[in-house]
Amino acid sequence: MTVDTVVREFEADLVVRKAEQVADGVVALTLGRPGGGTLPGWTPGAHIDLILDDDFTRQYSLCGHTGDTDAWRVAVLHAPDSRGGSTRVHQLGEGSTVRARGPRNHFPVVSSKRYLFVGGGIGITPLLAMIYEVDAAGADWELHYGGRQRRSMAFADELARFGDRVHLVPEDELGRLDLAAILRPRAGTLVYACGPEGLLSAVEQLCAPWPPGSLHLERFSARATEPEPGGDSSFEVVLQHSGRTVTVPPDRSIFETVRAAGVSVLGSCLEGICGTCETEVVDGEVDHRDSVLDEDERAAGEVMMICVSRCRGARLTLAL
Repeated sequence: MTVDTVVREFEADLVVRKAEQVADGVVALTLGRPGGGTLPGWTPGAHIDLILDDDFTRQYSLCGHTGDTDAWRVAVLHAPDSRGGSTRVHQLGEGSTVRARGPRNHFPVVSSKRYLFVGGGIGITPLLAMIYEVDAAGADWELHYGGRQRRSMAFADELARFGDRVHLVPEDELGRLDLAAILRPRAGTLVYACGPEGLLSAVEQLCAPWPPGSLHLERFSARATEPEPGGDSSFEVVLQHSGRTVTVPPDRSIFETVRAAGVSVLGSCLEGICGTCETEVVDGEVDHRDSVLDEDERAAGEVMMICVSRCRGARLTLAL
């Protein structure tokens, strides 16, 4: 079968230069090219894939300095009850090799004079890179960072340099973040939040009265979506560049169907949270089911995540 190719992202084997515990259960890995040299540039909010096996890939936010052109840093919480990605990462030590792909960014920092960062647990990772960036730019900002215990809060020592801009809230000492007080609407301020689903849902609710476009957040797990009335149905997808039309059955995704037709498309999480499979929509109405696009991007209908999203009508045309 002939396979149509797509432009690939940077992908290479990197070596672990440093592995350090930055909190209870959290390891930070600094990755670089085995022989030295620069890595692709990135912007705060970006993440990379760590390819831990042929069919086992996980996404982790970059949490270093964008100026470190020869190294990428990620921090990973060991979650023994998860699907095994964090366990494998925690087995990597200095000198280990791991395949990495990316970076890509669906959580970029928009220019503003003031920022309000809200982090929960390992959700501090993308926010840390943002803080370095906006602080260097002279913006006004503050961080409210919650965790179960002080010793489980990654990068607490690193954040101490910023003084009273940083508010650490260990739950066993101070209770949970007082989101109602933190998220009182403020003019000219952007909110960036990352953490567990309960935190993000509360932040979304409390930011509803804020001006449109104020809230930016990133999820580490797929949010619940309401299925279309009557359940999923089949539909056609026209592959504009490949000159083919495929039928997506009710029990398969666009991603699976397109791959089965011999068209190579990039994918990673297959849960609608990493953005790897983002595809341009040429025509048709999308049933968005991802956890990447915001409401304005969904309404625009210009792109979709083909691993989970579907068609609201009978046909979609995609730039594949």
